[in-house]
Amino acid sequence: MSSFNNLEIYSTEDLILTSLKSEIDSRSAYLKIKDSVKNAVLRDKMDFLAKEEDRHKMFFESLYKKKYPNKVMKIPDKTPVPLPEIKINDEKIQISDVLQQSMEAEMTAHDFYIGLSNRFKDEIDIFSMLKYIADMEMGHYRLLEIEKENSLRFESYEDSWPMMHVGP
Repeated sequence: MSSFNNLEIYSTEDLILTSLKSEIDSRSAYLKIKDSVKNAVLRDKMDFLAKEEDRHKMFFESLYKKKYPNKVMKIPDKTPVPLPEIKINDEKIQISDVLQQSMEAEMTAHDFYIGLSNRFKDEIDIFSMLKYIADMEMGHYRLLEIEKENSLRFESYEDSWPMMHVGP
């Protein structure tokens, strides 16, 4: 399971800000993937994932405002809790590698939100929503897993990601 059993060393504020940063970064990565592939189905799925991450971000923004009504929310450049990043800095990177990174980020987000939910056991609405978001992240993992398997079939036809197979 999770390496996030020890979240008590972080403040609730830092955990919420980490969640926000994670959702923002994931959304950005999915939009970058979407803009870099020609496969229309994969583009649609990346757009869907980006919108999902945006909804999660809105939940965490609302949670932050509820918990810290008199504070200005400042998203950190680097999160205090170490989470994996999706790195797309080489145009020759195989889409399967990017999807694998995305899968790892989604699995980690799932585990992180399960750990974070334990902080809100006395606030059932927040606790339940965090569990729900964790489940959604696992769904994202499965969607990405299928796309990774599909991409591996087509990568032998293409030398680089930008020329991803276009067919149905």
